[in-house]
Amino acid sequence: MTIQEALEKLRSKELSVTELVQAYLKRIETLEPKLNAYLTITKDFALEKARELDKKGDFGAPLAGIPMNLKDVVCTQGIRTTACSKILENFVPPYDAVVWQRLKKADCVLLGKTGTDEFTMGSSNENSAFGPVRNPWNREYVPGGSSGGPAASVIADETIFSIGTDTGGSIRQPASLCSCVGLKVTYGRVSRWGVIPYASSLDTIGPLTKTVEDAAIVLSVIAGQSEEDSTTPAVPVPDYAKCLRKSLKGKTVGIPEEFFKKGVEPETEKAVRDGIEVLKKLGAKVEKLSMPLVKYSIPTYYFIAKSEASTNLARYDGIRFGHATDKPIEELEDLYAKSRAEGFGEEVKRAIMLGTYALSAGYYDAYYLKAAKVRALMKQEYEKAFQTCDALITPTSPFPAFGIGEKMDDPIAMYSADTLTTSINLAGVCAMSVPAGFSKNGLPIGMQIIGPQFGEEKVLHVGYAFEQATEWHKKRPKLN
Repeated sequence: MTIQEALEKLRSKELSVTELVQAYLKRIETLEPKLNAYLTITKDFALEKARELDKKGDFGAPLAGIPMNLKDVVCTQGIRTTACSKILENFVPPYDAVVWQRLKKADCVLLGKTGTDEFTMGSSNENSAFGPVRNPWNREYVPGGSSGGPAASVIADETIFSIGTDTGGSIRQPASLCSCVGLKVTYGRVSRWGVIPYASSLDTIGPLTKTVEDAAIVLSVIAGQSEEDSTTPAVPVPDYAKCLRKSLKGKTVGIPEEFFKKGVEPETEKAVRDGIEVLKKLGAKVEKLSMPLVKYSIPTYYFIAKSEASTNLARYDGIRFGHATDKPIEELEDLYAKSRAEGFGEEVKRAIMLGTYALSAGYYDAYYLKAAKVRALMKQEYEKAFQTCDALITPTSPFPAFGIGEKMDDPIAMYSADTLTTSINLAGVCAMSVPAGFSKNGLPIGMQIIGPQFGEEKVLHVGYAFEQATEWHKKRPKLN
């Protein structure tokens, strides 16, 4: 069910919240041995909330009774939150993240916490300390990363919607590889407070859903200024669902040709260009444009992201919280070294080394500062594009899902999965991936719709029009 369908059944009393939640819990129990999407299942917590809502009988809240899950970096008071790292394996937060506070207020029902790459660093979900999530379309393939658990659970009908994070493509890329809708919001549109950080100037929080309308409904609940988060500006939150059903006539979509060049597989390019033709038939004007700085997005992104990550990861010292070594130690530095060596995985260690190097004396100007300057120019390039275009259309991922283990020995090949998504985070604008086709091997392909800062209405509008004119979002994997 979509959010809208479930709300109608709950409000008409055709279905009780308890019945709905039990159905999803049964589905999770059946599929989890095959998918590994959930890290923690909050069965008792969910059923207690369901019974409370049934007893109250009030479904006035915007998401009342809707079963959902959270990526396991969103802090939940009294419920384990690990970031899929051994260093936080037994961490139970004493507080709720702002995004979860708002969803609780909207009367959602939490089914559990879903898998991610460790500290959200990855494009395949294979960096988790608790094993990879598997793609529901073919369990020998990755679901994408880092929000692979949320994306897989949505398309496998183990939840109605999920909340993920996107630092360089971590919502959109798994949405593309699993064939669901993934919305990366403008930086600051949704509060990051209480979400375990990767790179603080790039991290965003957003929904993964079955339809564009569902994404709009969830965004209206979680968006807005937060007293706890100084990066959330006082920009009004519209009713995003109301903007969906307008015509595309008079709208201009830009096609930046750099997004269709080296590395983009022919099947992916064809699916997205077919999607552009659909938008043209719906009345949108198409304008070709050039964004030459996009080719520098991967090195720029990784210098900035890993530098910020190394700073954020410095807090995991084995003293205040997190894993502490039980091996003999002689001095404080020994405790740090052994605890981190045991607790962190390979990609996180790589981030610490690269980031610390890029920030070190003698190298800061050559690496981090230069990347920051390129980032500023990239932001200007996007601003120029949006002077004439309402939205930009590109592929989300250069290729469909790849095999588990296929790219693990080559970090550079793995990083290439984010070629088409990282520049959006660097510029601080918004974007969404929508289902746009399938490869000859039956693997999903996503189309990316990019909008200006706080232009989520435009992205949702274009996405909804495309979705209503196609059937891709209705397809589901055969799971048994």
